[in-house]
Amino acid sequence: MTAAKPSHRPQRPYFSSGPCVKRPGWTPEVLKGAFLGRSHRAAEGRARLNEVITRSIALLGVPEDWQVGIVPASDTGAVEMILWALAGQRGMDVLSFESFSGTWAQDLKDILKLEDLRVLEAPYGELPDMAQIDWSRDVVLTWNGTTSGVCVPSVESVPAQHDGLVICDATSAAFAMDLPWDRLDVVTWSWQKALGGEAAHGMVALSPKAVRRLEEGSQRPLPKIFRLTNKQGLNEAIFRGDTINTPSMLCVEDALDSLRWAESVGGLEALKARSRRNLSIVENWVAKRDWVAFLSAAKETRSCTSICLKITAPWFEALDDAARSKVIKAMTGLLEEEKAGYDLAGYRDAPAGLRIWGGATVEAEDIEALLPWLDWAFVRIEEKFATP
Repeated sequence: MTAAKPSHRPQRPYFSSGPCVKRPGWTPEVLKGAFLGRSHRAAEGRARLNEVITRSIALLGVPEDWQVGIVPASDTGAVEMILWALAGQRGMDVLSFESFSGTWAQDLKDILKLEDLRVLEAPYGELPDMAQIDWSRDVVLTWNGTTSGVCVPSVESVPAQHDGLVICDATSAAFAMDLPWDRLDVVTWSWQKALGGEAAHGMVALSPKAVRRLEEGSQRPLPKIFRLTNKQGLNEAIFRGDTINTPSMLCVEDALDSLRWAESVGGLEALKARSRRNLSIVENWVAKRDWVAFLSAAKETRSCTSICLKITAPWFEALDDAARSKVIKAMTGLLEEEKAGYDLAGYRDAPAGLRIWGGATVEAEDIEALLPWLDWAFVRIEEKFATP
C-alpha cells in the first residue's frame, strides 16, 4: 500500500446501509408525478399503493395465496406488529446474532415477557447453530444481519415442513438474496434498503398459515397501527393498498420508481447478480490485504448487501473498544473529507469496523473506486494511532 492519494473517486460515494443509495440515474425529476395534495384513500391513491404491492409480489416471487401489505414504521414496525400479535401462542425460538435480531429477542423476553422462549445467540460475525432450532415452535430469524454482515447460508436452512410459524425479518435480504417462500410464513422488509427507497414504510407478507394464526386473535391488546385484523378476520383492505395510517405519497412514488428500475434491469436475478458482484470485488480486495478481514469469517454466511469488515492490524486489535471506535471515526472522517465515501463506519452496537453497502443500487465501479481510498485512509490513521 502507498500513502499516495488515489486520483479517482466513486461517482456516487454513498455506501450507507440504510437509507441506501438511490438507483443509478435517479433524480428528483422522477417524483414529479407524485399523487400529492390528495387523499391516499382516493381511488388513484389506493391504486398507486396497490401497485407497490403488486410489483413487489411479482419481483420477489411471492406465492399467489400470500397476503402482502404496506405498514407503518419501516421494517421495525412490520416486525413488531407481528411479534405483538403472534408471540406467545406457542413456544418460540429466536435467533440473536446482531443488533436488530438482538432487539427482537430482548422485546420478546423483557417487554412481551414470553414464558416459553429460547434465545439462540451468537457473537457478531457468526450465526447461531441452526441445528438447535426446534421447528415445532414458532421461530423468529433475521435472514441477513445488517449490522454484522452475516446471513442465513441457504434456503435449505429452513425445513420444508415445520409445525410452528417461521417469522423472517428480511429487510436487508429482500431484492438481493433468495428467500424460500415455501418455507417461511411471515416475511418483512422496508423500502429503504435494497432498492434505495425512502424510510418510514414497511411491508409484511403473510402465508395462509400465518393468516389463520392472526385470525385466532392476539393474546394482548394491540395499538391501532399494529392491527391487521378486525371483527371479520384479516383486514384484507390493508393488503389492497388501504393502509392503516396515512402514508407519504412522495415515498410511494419513489418506491414505484425503484421497482420499475428493478424490472428494467432484469428483475430479481439481475438484482442478486449485481449484489454478488459487489461482494466479490470486496472479497478479492480483502484477500490481498493483511490489515482487514470480513467480520463473517465463514464465506457461506457472508452477506452480499451489508458487507462488514474488521481491522486486523495488531496495533488496532491491541486497543480497547473506545480507542478502536476513535480510530474508525477518524478513518471514515478522512474519507468523508475527501468525498470518497460516506457512512462507512460499522453500526454503533457492532464491533468497531467498516461497513460497505453492496446492494443492487450500488454500482460495481463505485465499489472498485472506493477500495484504494480505504487503503489510503488506513495508512493515514496508522501513522497517527499506531504505537512504534
